Amino acid sequence: MTDRPDADRAWALPFRKVHIFAKLTPAESDRLLALVERVAYRSGEAIFHEGDPRARMLLIVRGRVELTRTDVNGQRRPVATLGRGDLLGEGMLIRDSVHSTTATAVTATDLLVLHRDRVRALIDDDAGLENRMLSTLLAEVVGRLDQLLFRTGGVTHAFSTGLTRTEHDLLGDGEVQAEAYFGLQTLRAISNFDIGGVRLNAYPNLVRALAMVKKACALANLDCGALQQDVAGAIAEAADEVIAGKLHDHFVVDVLQGGAGTSTNMNANEVLANRALELLGHEKGDYGRLHPNNHVNCSQSTNDVYPTALKLGMILSSQRLVDCVEELIAAFERKAAEFAAVVKMGRTQLQDAVPMTLGQEFGAFATSLRQELQGLHRARDDLRTLNLGGTAIGTRLNTPKGYPERAIQRLREVTGLSVALAHDLIEATQDTQAFVMFSSSLKSLAIKLSKICSDLRLLSSGPRAGLGEIRLPPRQPGSSIMPGKVNPVIPEVVNQVAFRVIGNDLAVTLAAEAGQLQLNVMEPVIAASILESLKILANAVATLRRNCVDGITANVEQCRHFVENSIGLVTALVPVLGYGTATDVAAEALASGLSVADVLRGRGLYTDDVAARLAPERMTNPD
Repeated sequence: MTDRPDADRAWALPFRKVHIFAKLTPAESDRLLALVERVAYRSGEAIFHEGDPRARMLLIVRGRVELTRTDVNGQRRPVATLGRGDLLGEGMLIRDSVHSTTATAVTATDLLVLHRDRVRALIDDDAGLENRMLSTLLAEVVGRLDQLLFRTGGVTHAFSTGLTRTEHDLLGDGEVQAEAYFGLQTLRAISNFDIGGVRLNAYPNLVRALAMVKKACALANLDCGALQQDVAGAIAEAADEVIAGKLHDHFVVDVLQGGAGTSTNMNANEVLANRALELLGHEKGDYGRLHPNNHVNCSQSTNDVYPTALKLGMILSSQRLVDCVEELIAAFERKAAEFAAVVKMGRTQLQDAVPMTLGQEFGAFATSLRQELQGLHRARDDLRTLNLGGTAIGTRLNTPKGYPERAIQRLREVTGLSVALAHDLIEATQDTQAFVMFSSSLKSLAIKLSKICSDLRLLSSGPRAGLGEIRLPPRQPGSSIMPGKVNPVIPEVVNQVAFRVIGNDLAVTLAAEAGQLQLNVMEPVIAASILESLKILANAVATLRRNCVDGITANVEQCRHFVENSIGLVTALVPVLGYGTATDVAAEALASGLSVADVLRGRGLYTDDVAARLAPERMTNPD
């Protein structure tokens, strides 16, 4: 729906603040605003599609818009969620520019729209105006590239203007980039903990979890009278933006850090404080009006906020792993049905045992993984018990009456999760056993996955000088020297992921044991280990299903050949011939190279009953 009233156009004024138009004169701005339209989109309605020409510049004035992109596997993946004040399609002035994402309204959304053709008609006869607009666009692009470099290049690449603001903390004054939403304590942490190069924003669900906790605490403080409505509302709105995916680039401290997570907590406090200040119409760093500690961290301590956010982040992150494992189980079950009639030899200690079907083998893979999934669910449920409201050591110091209970209730509303307040907050503040058990469930899953992948490598070995009972889909040339060689690279990489997860679990074990008195200061390495395990396990499981299991085929002839020439068939004759005679038959077959059936014929023991018992299909299902 488009609305272009001739009279009151105050709704178009937000376009004056768009960076591209920053250098326009008031008269030029008025001419530009006359071209603006107001357009409404329903929830779920597409605004533009990936690959469409950039023909419009769009400013969000209400609602939320999700950007998605098609990945290398043809799947749509979320890129970002945008909200009030965000701009889309600003590259429309660049010749032949197309959208790199698809934009969809998540909620009912109102947009202000400028059409490329109308803007071009305005500036075609005014080269100076065009140059001013393009120069500000270029400056914005450079700034964003600089922020991108900041993620990997360090604080010196953070922003492009070079302007700073002065902030103060316990250690004195310090300069912070004017555009940064983080503050001085975050900068100190960046300098102090340049360790692994993995920053908080590498784990978006941890950043979202931090924002969820801060929003719940702000609302609980409002309920208890500890914060005013305008302050609590601004903090909650800023947190909503972070939950939706905004400002993650400003969560920049290293996941590995000293201080029991204080740097992580302060990074969140500063980002939310500065964004809340903007929402209230103030400048970043104006902490006299809204302070990272006094307001965003009100009634809180790192010692209750940090472990609470870690648990929530792990619950949120584990959902993708759960979904990926479910899909892998379904893939193995499909293969079990496909291979149900393929008879093969079972093996124990890498020696021939008795016949089974390839379907039974793949069905066992599915069952094994389903058992691991049940254990993961149980361990994940233990993460729902929280110490939020206990503050420093669990005594509830500096919290208003009833605050912990209100904070938990508000957190339930914010997250939609059935979280609970720990019965003993002092014990809960020092205890990390829920992390230990959750990490252990990830290790157990990794062990099962590694065993399955080792089996797949064995079963596909050869292709002519190994077992060769299954064929894995070829994914890449296997050798730089041996032509024609194709290696089982997908099971190999899953094996290696499993080894990493097992190592991470040991790190969690040691860190949990290192807790002292009322706090465990080693929680950051617990966080780094578990969050990495969740990420690489989910990726490995998805890769295993998509690039390996879905494409596995059976070598039916090879499977049958092994069965018919196996000594293991004689096991089915023990009830008829007795163990001693069956052993003699097996020994003669092994020594002579004859089949079991041929040895039995030579000894006059090959009866109809024996022939029926030697049928491999019967052995796979004696009932």
